[in-house]
Amino acid sequence: MNRLMKIAAAILIASPALAEEQPTNFSYEDVFNLEYASDPQFSNDGKSIYYVRNSMNKMADNKRANLWRISADGKDHRPLTSGDYADYSPRLSPDGKTIAFISSRSGSPQIHLLWLDNGQNLQISHLPKSPSNIQWSRDGKQIAFTMFVPESKPLPVELPGAPEGAEWAKSPQFIDRSIYRADGMGYLKQGHTQIFVISREGGTPRQLTSGEFDHNSSLAWSKNNDAIYFSANRHPDHEIELMNSEIYRVNLKDGDIEQITERFGPDHHPQISPDGKKLAYLGFEDQRLGYQQHSMRIIDLGSGESRKVQTAKDRSISSYHWLGDSKRIAYSYDDQGSTKIAIKKIGGSDTVVASDAGGLSLGRPYSGTHFATSKRGAIAYTQTNPQHPAELALAHNGKVKALTSLNNDVMPLRNMARVEEINYKSSFDGRDIQGWVAYPPNFDPKKKYPLLLEIHGGPFSNYGPRFAAEVQLFAAAGYVVLYTNPRGSTSYGHEFANLIHHNYPSQDYDDLMAGVDAVINQGFIDEEQLFVTGGSGGGTLTAWIIGKTDRFRAAVVAKPVINWESFVLTADYSRFFTKYWFSGMPWEKPEEYRRRSPLTYVGNVTTPTMLLTGEEDYRTPMSETEQFYQALKLNDVEAAMVRIPGASHSIAARPSQMIAKVASILYWFEQHKPDRENANENLAGN
Repeated sequence: MNRLMKIAAAILIASPALAEEQPTNFSYEDVFNLEYASDPQFSNDGKSIYYVRNSMNKMADNKRANLWRISADGKDHRPLTSGDYADYSPRLSPDGKTIAFISSRSGSPQIHLLWLDNGQNLQISHLPKSPSNIQWSRDGKQIAFTMFVPESKPLPVELPGAPEGAEWAKSPQFIDRSIYRADGMGYLKQGHTQIFVISREGGTPRQLTSGEFDHNSSLAWSKNNDAIYFSANRHPDHEIELMNSEIYRVNLKDGDIEQITERFGPDHHPQISPDGKKLAYLGFEDQRLGYQQHSMRIIDLGSGESRKVQTAKDRSISSYHWLGDSKRIAYSYDDQGSTKIAIKKIGGSDTVVASDAGGLSLGRPYSGTHFATSKRGAIAYTQTNPQHPAELALAHNGKVKALTSLNNDVMPLRNMARVEEINYKSSFDGRDIQGWVAYPPNFDPKKKYPLLLEIHGGPFSNYGPRFAAEVQLFAAAGYVVLYTNPRGSTSYGHEFANLIHHNYPSQDYDDLMAGVDAVINQGFIDEEQLFVTGGSGGGTLTAWIIGKTDRFRAAVVAKPVINWESFVLTADYSRFFTKYWFSGMPWEKPEEYRRRSPLTYVGNVTTPTMLLTGEEDYRTPMSETEQFYQALKLNDVEAAMVRIPGASHSIAARPSQMIAKVASILYWFEQHKPDRENANENLAGN
């Protein structure tokens, strides 16, 4: 073989295109390659499933969504819509021939129809605002939906008019509503969400509800298509008692509204059984606790008799769907950090059909799933594990079959973090605490690794063995990542969650630190390299932790509550927080607010701390972050502040924002590793 032939052979052997590609670690760029399934719907014969396939638009830095179809055996998988649009909320017509959905392809969200026999797509609405909660009538002739209706209220004072050509300042904005701004929405415009119907042929929609009430509810048509059931808080004191919603029935003929339920507390998510004889809904009797479980009730529409349905013991129902026989209901709930789906026979037993539902939260391993039921009792649902976002799976006859592999073009080529469950005892009272440990790629238990404690928000929520891009990126950077469900977390029952009722933060600190010690005791953690971060409720706990201990080399406090007194007076839902999270108003119980505020203990903090918050966060406003930052600076504690422009409380809603968040956290931690600090000292000395 001559020299040129040897060189050519070497190139062929080494070429990535021809040789087997070697796996690499999960990276920032991979965030833009993630896809996930959502909102499945069965065809009438149960042989096909329609769903939303979500992917990332790198150029627009947002999510695109299109409708896809797959057969129940997973073989026939094809798109129904395409393009850089948001196509979502697919709803199959009663005759099974047409899908109604919402799409942005006309430039604003509108209702579209898709004919399944020929693929024709038609926009049937021209609405001034975005529609939501679309629902076919049972005869397939109309579609109900909700939409915000603006209202124009003049200023209560008369101002002189500007001369022609003059450039005066904008007129002042007069606000008299209790809730005047909301996270993700900004300062609220005057108006309310109302219920409408539109013909499947298009035309002018008809408004069914009115008044100074919001009707942003899922909708359920009556058997005879003469009425729509919905949930709303139409009480005179609706601005004071935010949680007190009821189920109502609006008559399409004359617009009369009838109240169906009557109890203090939220009644919501009405659904009519397929035979039209029963109404199911979720809710609870409000006890003004921080955490309250949603249970199911069913009303016989003929007799008016109402009864509670016994579902998973001491667990809260998240969502549900009737099965075709009107005798069974499938429902989802969180249990021990996992999301499960069960089928309940009314008046009988229930059977768990899936224990790995979820995957809709790409950033962190929160709960949440979408699922649908077929007439024969099959369940199509979003399935997840720590290495994969939501895929579509089918549960039927005691078996679960994965249907999609949306990320197989990326994940097999990445060294993903292995995630294992960990169980330990709280150092406070010996309670069982559950958590998970994510290991860096190529983990070697004989080596020493930095530990990153990541704390969930809520605080009434839960983490679990689900996909989380942020956890994967932390692990890819070489950190062992610990995330746990301390007291206050959901999925462990009423009593466990309410251990922090009027007592947060508190002994959840002990639960978290016991988890850190449990991982350290396994022998592969460098105790000089402990780091802590968390967002929202987790950010609050992070700030609390560094006021209690100096064990962590650095901390990143994301979108926190720092001062409960200022928080409840500036957050979007002040009436909720003051009534459910505290025993009185700040001026009535100042000691309670201060005792639970991280700001009270800021004088103890020596840990280098970065704060990270969205500039348009109205849930935990930027002023909370600024208070802690200024306090740290006044105490000469090393501190930095990262402000994310255009971001609300959902700080990582856009792919680039998620990347910026993780990159900022890792930068701060890397700057405060022992070897980096020593290197900085050496450079300074030279």
